[in-house]
Amino acid sequence: MIEATGPALVLGSTQPRPPAPPPGIDIEVVRRRSGGGAVLVEPGRLVWVDVLVPSGDPLWEDDVGRSFGWLGRAWAEALGDPDAVVHQGPLRPSRWSAMVCFAGLGPGEVTIGGAKVVGMAQRRTRAGALFQCAALRAWDPVPLVALLGLPPQAAAELAGVARGVDVDPAALVARLG
Repeated sequence: MIEATGPALVLGSTQPRPPAPPPGIDIEVVRRRSGGGAVLVEPGRLVWVDVLVPSGDPLWEDDVGRSFGWLGRAWAEALGDPDAVVHQGPLRPSRWSAMVCFAGLGPGEVTIGGAKVVGMAQRRTRAGALFQCAALRAWDPVPLVALLGLPPQAAAELAGVARGVDVDPAALVARLG
């Protein structure tokens, strides 16, 4: 589990750099090497877990889309919510998903009541796959919209796409195994 010590805007690998943060906002802007939209990382607001699967491991799957399945099932089980659903289909983009990670839904990602609660991205090499996972503990799109320079109506459109889960981070990670 990776714990945030301060706020950071984590951009996806192909995402354009946003405008400078609004005055008075001190936030680090970094880029991850896996795809997807931005994630706002703040202490206590998400559970970030990286999972490395070597290419010869029994969990290895050649099909990139299917490779998220086992991990999504593990997250859904660890969340312990009977309404947790693992997305089995192809990527479901939305108007904002190229900019905001939790605005789209990819294979293996987890929803509760139709709102995304666990997002995942993957980076592959010949040696293996790195899965970067984030479970939301809270969701407020307003700061993310401001940091990305999106139009104000984006916050209203993004309000219901994701939600936080009330979990103890250490217990959740322990249940992930």
